[in-house]
Amino acid sequence: MPFAFKGGVHPNGNKNATRHKPVEIMPPPERIILPMSMHIGTPCEPLVRVGEQVKMGQKIGEAMGAVSAPIHSSVSGKVEAIEFHPHIKGTHVLSVFIENDGLDTPHEDMRPHGSMESLSPEELLTIVKDAGIVGMGGAAFPTHVKISSVLGKVDKLIINAAECEPYITSGHRLMLEAPEELIGGVRALMKMLGLSEATIAVEANKRDAMDMVRRTLPRKKSNIKVISLPTRYPQGAERQLIKALTGREVTSGQLPVSVGCAVFNVETAASIHRAITTGLPLVRRIVTVSGSAVSNPKNLLVRIGSTLTSVFGATGGFRETPYKIITGGPLMGNAQFNLDTVITKATNALLAFSRKEDARVDDPICIRCGKCVSVCPMNLLPIYMYMREQKDNMPELEKLGVHDCIECGCCSYTCPGRLYLVQSFRTGKEKLAVYKKAQEGGAEVGA
Repeated sequence: MPFAFKGGVHPNGNKNATRHKPVEIMPPPERIILPMSMHIGTPCEPLVRVGEQVKMGQKIGEAMGAVSAPIHSSVSGKVEAIEFHPHIKGTHVLSVFIENDGLDTPHEDMRPHGSMESLSPEELLTIVKDAGIVGMGGAAFPTHVKISSVLGKVDKLIINAAECEPYITSGHRLMLEAPEELIGGVRALMKMLGLSEATIAVEANKRDAMDMVRRTLPRKKSNIKVISLPTRYPQGAERQLIKALTGREVTSGQLPVSVGCAVFNVETAASIHRAITTGLPLVRRIVTVSGSAVSNPKNLLVRIGSTLTSVFGATGGFRETPYKIITGGPLMGNAQFNLDTVITKATNALLAFSRKEDARVDDPICIRCGKCVSVCPMNLLPIYMYMREQKDNMPELEKLGVHDCIECGCCSYTCPGRLYLVQSFRTGKEKLAVYKKAQEGGAEVGA
């Protein structure tokens, strides 16, 4: 029986526009742009030069540092430029521009690695590392680093297939259309982690996906369980998912490994299976393209490095000029300022909204209703954090636990005063980092 986590909301899912639409393969664009930072950690170092011919699946970015993941070309063609380019996170990142020759000539390293049974856990981990696989639910933490860091420390493997955020249906379609890839990836994770069982957690509103995965599992008793969870946002957040499945609490400053759990996204697992069985590195992913301003919402299999312009074009463009474009979901995603930014390894959705959905007000004001406090799944006090951030009171903001905020957006969603709460907390975290760095510098000078 699932446990309940505190807080959460029940937004309109808005998934019907794409949930019944099979994944379509988007033709690769004439040019791809590959940022050297598509993961949490140290950016990659380019391995190619301008004018060089590259093949699909060729490693073009070398992982640097302990936390990093290599980057591969998603097409074959010629390197046009290596320069800084706008990134979906709002920065400018060194990027490799490749002119697509339309041939998809595969690199020699793209070959099957053999059956999973014939490979050792260490060999499987090397395959994951070399394929550049990262968390594909949005966090983009290098998967091989995550696996290595929890070896021998966990007894629970959880596959996050909750997909609780509105509009997003990419994981849902993967479960329906490629359940064998998901299950193969889960088995590989079990072997790497030395675990004998795993749980695939799915929200109850995806009954068809649960049934499909269950039918794909062996008819005899399986060591992979598919568990239905109540439909409630943010059910798919790591801490809330662990609480819901096990009753274990990941407290402030801790990671899932502290309670013996390891959580991986459903598409991350499928990518592991593909890397093992075909040698395909992480060069493509499913993206839900939806929203009120999109002409024909779809689920698309997109090459990493495709511009937002090209992806929207594959759905017929806009039915009207959008007032806001978001990569990711509407509650946790990032608003975009440039359609030349590109799909990265962690981009699970691309949304465009019409002006009629602009719910902003000229004078947002707190009415002291307390709704933000009641829905916060992290037991925080959003309104007080907001006030401290507005006053630049960094010591108090830290005491209130701003770093525990998972930026789920429940507080902003439920706020009748339309306060920019999550935006304030993201800004507050950046301010706090600058403040602490200055304090440390001052201490060094004083010493």
